[in-house]
Amino acid sequence: MSTTNIQTISQKQEIVILPPKKYHVILLNDDFTPMDFVVKILMDIFHLSHTQATAVMLMVHETGRGVCGVYQKDVAETKQRQVIARARTAEHPLQCVIMPV
Repeated sequence: MSTTNIQTISQKQEIVILPPKKYHVILLNDDFTPMDFVVKILMDIFHLSHTQATAVMLMVHETGRGVCGVYQKDVAETKQRQVIARARTAEHPLQCVIMPV
């Protein structure tokens, strides 16, 4: 009869929880969407003040793109869909994309 030695190995495992990835929501410039419509979108969907919304709109106009906010992926995708739906309803070609930070 053989005896088996059972050893209990105690290991302290540290669980590291990483924060979720963040994504930029970015508006892209076009030559057809009115500036006041873009400002309204920024205020309504991204909850920017009129001053902040105007600054982002000017960034989009002058550089071709502007960051509206930084969010977790699901929130960023929702905001992107809201922008596009609102633009299409108003018959504007405004584009919105998300990119990882």
